Amino acid sequence: MKNLLFAATFISVLFASCSSDDDNGTAMEIDNEVVAPATYTFTRNGENSVSFSGQTTRIMMAGELVSAFKNFDTATENSLKAMFAHVEGAADFDSDALNASDKNVRSKTAASTDYFAANTTESTLIKNTFDSYITTQTSEVFPNENTVAEPGTAGQIADGSSVRYVTSQGLEMNQLFAKGLIGALMADQMLNNYLGTAVLDEADNRSNNDNDITETDKAYTTMEHKWDEAYGYLFGTSADPANPLATIGEDDSFLNKYVGSVAGDSDFSEIATEIFDAFKLGRAAIVAKNYEVRDAQAAIIRQKISEVIAIRAIYYLQNGKTAIENEDFGAAFHDLSEGYGFVYSLRFTRNNQDDNSFFTRSEVDEFTEAMLNDGEHGLWDVNPATLDTISEAIAAKFSFTVAQAATAD
Repeated sequence: MKNLLFAATFISVLFASCSSDDDNGTAMEIDNEVVAPATYTFTRNGENSVSFSGQTTRIMMAGELVSAFKNFDTATENSLKAMFAHVEGAADFDSDALNASDKNVRSKTAASTDYFAANTTESTLIKNTFDSYITTQTSEVFPNENTVAEPGTAGQIADGSSVRYVTSQGLEMNQLFAKGLIGALMADQMLNNYLGTAVLDEADNRSNNDNDITETDKAYTTMEHKWDEAYGYLFGTSADPANPLATIGEDDSFLNKYVGSVAGDSDFSEIATEIFDAFKLGRAAIVAKNYEVRDAQAAIIRQKISEVIAIRAIYYLQNGKTAIENEDFGAAFHDLSEGYGFVYSLRFTRNNQDDNSFFTRSEVDEFTEAMLNDGEHGLWDVNPATLDTISEAIAAKFSFTVAQAATAD
């Protein structure tokens, strides 16, 4: 896959897989060259300085919430919304640790500093959209659990040996919710919040980092911690967070899964490694107080994560198109619902050329509306040509083709 950006920046940057005994965190600065460690391992005075527990918690909350979308016997609109907007101490989850947490998913959805601090109207709209997915699931899909889905009627539909539960328009709401969160939570917090200079360099963060002034009773500076929190939204539930590529794609059902899926395609086989290497080198650059290198790595991560979202959007649109052409509606609705969620997530991508999303709100709205407007019954009526048009419009913003994104090998 082509690397489009940052060649000039890397003239002065040394990539090396080695471990350093530097006291401030397994990274050194030698003549302005930053050396990255072999793994995402950083210490200060012999103590681990990497922390992203809040991100791990939110990923786990999101996973349990999405699973509860199919708890027909016990879940309600109120219980699902309570999981989404969890309040510390409420018994919303199966896990006592999650119940005891003061974290929740809703408050961090569409909540980045760069995109939404001054755009609270859209932030509220997005949060309400996720609330509406819950309402639709419980008011339309739940009552029709045992009804056979047909145009204009919600219910169940076969997808091979699996059963899908869809709205009257063929939408699988749990897929819209899950794939939408990949953008609205994971990517937005990573690309547009924690990796942004507004957060990394906020207040005294840079001077404190320059002087190794850590947070109270912690082994990390605030800047180090913000970078780690971005890392956590991708690798926070990894079996080995310091060396996560061994299980990439297996550790959660959100961004980790789909970075792994895209890396399994020969056209994009290096993408997971490129993201991981950029995270390591960027963190090492913070330890070395080299902010030019740090920002170059943030830009790589933004580009590559944006590509992952766009690639999977096209992948599911094209697979759904094939299933529609074969009149395999169960498979089509599953793929197209995943595609709809990834298309929605395009809003949270980041273009390094102008520091805005690759896709405006109106562009994303046009895509999602087009998927449902070829007839009165939504996905039951979608035209394969519509899916091609959307796919081409997405690919046009990047260096890959629809054909490359549509394959899985």
